[in-house]
Amino acid sequence: MTLSGILSGIRAGTLYRQATLLALILGLCVAGSTAIHAQSTPLLPKYIADLLPADLAAGGESFGPMRQDLPVMPILRGREIIAWAFLTSDFVGTTGYSGKPIHVVAAVSPDARLTGARLVKHAEPIVLIGIPNRKIQALTESYTGLDLAAEVAAGGDAHDLDIISGATVTIMVIDDSIVRSGIKVARALGLGGLAAGTEQPVVRRELDPAQDRVVDWQTLAGDGSIRRLALDVGQVNEAFAASGDELAAARPEPGNPSDLYIDLQAALVSVPTIGHSLLGDAEYDNLRTWLGEGDQAILLAGRGRYSFKGSGYVRGGIFDRVQLIQGDVAVRFRDRQHRRLGALAAGGAPSFTELDLFRIPAESGFDPAQPWRLQLLVNRAVGPVKKSFLTFDLDYRLPEPYLLPAAAPASATGNTAVVAPLVDADSEAAAKAALWQRIWRDRKIEIGALLLMLATLTGAFFFQLWFTRSERFVFWFRIGFLSVTLVFLGWYANAQLSVVNLLALVGTLRTGFTWDAFLLDPLVFILWGAVAAALLFWGRGAYCGWLCPFGALQELTNRLAKFLRIPQWHLPWGLHERLWPVKYIVFMALFGVSLMSIPAAEALAEVEPFKTAIILKFQRDWPFVLFAVGLLGIGLFVERFYCRYLCPLGAALAIPARIRMFDWLKRYHECGNPCQICAHECMVQAIHPTGEINPNECLNCMHCQVLYQHKGKCPVVIKKFKRLDALRDSTRASATARHPAPLPAAAQPSTKENGNV
Repeated sequence: MTLSGILSGIRAGTLYRQATLLALILGLCVAGSTAIHAQSTPLLPKYIADLLPADLAAGGESFGPMRQDLPVMPILRGREIIAWAFLTSDFVGTTGYSGKPIHVVAAVSPDARLTGARLVKHAEPIVLIGIPNRKIQALTESYTGLDLAAEVAAGGDAHDLDIISGATVTIMVIDDSIVRSGIKVARALGLGGLAAGTEQPVVRRELDPAQDRVVDWQTLAGDGSIRRLALDVGQVNEAFAASGDELAAARPEPGNPSDLYIDLQAALVSVPTIGHSLLGDAEYDNLRTWLGEGDQAILLAGRGRYSFKGSGYVRGGIFDRVQLIQGDVAVRFRDRQHRRLGALAAGGAPSFTELDLFRIPAESGFDPAQPWRLQLLVNRAVGPVKKSFLTFDLDYRLPEPYLLPAAAPASATGNTAVVAPLVDADSEAAAKAALWQRIWRDRKIEIGALLLMLATLTGAFFFQLWFTRSERFVFWFRIGFLSVTLVFLGWYANAQLSVVNLLALVGTLRTGFTWDAFLLDPLVFILWGAVAAALLFWGRGAYCGWLCPFGALQELTNRLAKFLRIPQWHLPWGLHERLWPVKYIVFMALFGVSLMSIPAAEALAEVEPFKTAIILKFQRDWPFVLFAVGLLGIGLFVERFYCRYLCPLGAALAIPARIRMFDWLKRYHECGNPCQICAHECMVQAIHPTGEINPNECLNCMHCQVLYQHKGKCPVVIKKFKRLDALRDSTRASATARHPAPLPAAAQPSTKENGNV
């Protein structure tokens, strides 16, 4: 195609159709590509080849051969095994934001402590082209010394998570991979007192559904259906004194040592006999309605001066004084998993000041047939804001009569081979779900704020004629909204969409699509959902014009430039319409590269200054900062310069936006012929000289809708109001002629003057 042909195609809109067709063809190629199945061969030998034994364990001299039954290698000092090396991705399948595992080689000692950890490979875009790799490597190495036995006891929460700004998802994935894979290795090898791999496997038991009868309290307490933890004041004081905390010991609980501190009793009420007996028929039916498939429930009853509930759940929705622990499963209860109980139905039941039901979700991994313990946290104030803590355990085991007989073992040899725990699909799916659900719970405030922003913007769009009645109101609303977008969505929450997100989607389509990687960042996930819906209604402008933090930064800095009277450059229309296709070319080039190499495309996506200006807040090497500042500098003279001509994300959104269902922006026949006010005042020159609005370039700022009904600027509105004024004047004059006003009293003729006395 010749240059003149290309230019004429651009003018006629052919490029839009070509880009759309090309995107559809490429999408079909990607969707039709063969999915690559997850690896099943251990990768440890590949990645450990570049490491020294001393990198993973102090004093390590050599690596032994990899075991045949487990993908681990011994680290030797002479003939002594001082640690076992493993690769996290051989044991867990947690994927990063790139949709690929983050590979970490770590080592665990015989006492179940990590002796070292090295990040050996990843494909995280924010690290590849944003945060220096040395920061992620240093954080990975900081896991040296992690006590895996303590992690098992605390459900994986025995350590503090060090978050690097801008890489929250990546760090949480690394943390989850190291902790879970380390626990699996320690369990398989029997390190640190954890379950050894040479022991007989845990026999799965099932509840006996035929056991459903009603018994009294004494029977339940006698057979172990109800378990009790009773502490008096003296026991608690002695425990704090023995803890070694001098401040806590110096502030003993007042009262007689034999006074009751807490009497805590627990029962698994999702078991029919226990539930029917303690709750009664009606309340047990309500419980079954409340529980989902696979859910369990416990009853906690307490009395004494110490409350097992406390007040933390009122403030944050979490019961912070009790925790259920079963192996490496830990369940913390939230207010939505809680119900109060009015009274006990079992005959002979004592009275309690606290009666509460707690639901154990099925996805937690809790097995009602296996032993578990309830951990009670007891706190003591040792200063104005400082507290000391101790834990006490209530052990629980379901009595045998409630369980079906154990199945006979599959083998009578007495030797149980250790099966290499390469990634198990079911357990990994549950672990990934737990990870992204944890992230969503932790960011519920930010999620609520984003939903409020989206609801406000949606209302403004749906009622835009009412919304745009006041030019002053729209101006300050837009300034305020863009400020929130920049500060909250951008610099605080790092919810900046990027073309990298689309390239990551391409990668997952090629290797097997999964929601996990996208659910790890709730704000970005919600924003993409909102963008998808907005494309059908308003086009790309809903995001680009209102919700893009870098776009907001450009517009706010340009507003400041206008306030300081910096001259604005209005590009000639012919030059403008030949520049805006550049962003489509950039996007198609990135898309094509991504089909060959996602990492290469992500590196080239540095054409976006988003990471520098928003995610990393200009804390980068000077070439990246210079590039971002340069774009903002041009934007002081040419409003939204980057959005108009270079942004590949804007181009990517504009292509599917052509299928939008509605044209919301109102126009008059006179728009463009002869009136050019809207075209001259459009900040991104999205209005053709002939009056049409180009929806692919429009940012939905709604300034043209302000002008559409402006009584002082729009000629059509001015003419309409002049006609109305003229009509009112004519009507008033006609009414005056038909009904002249009466003369004043002084002008009335006198009867004396007429001779009428």
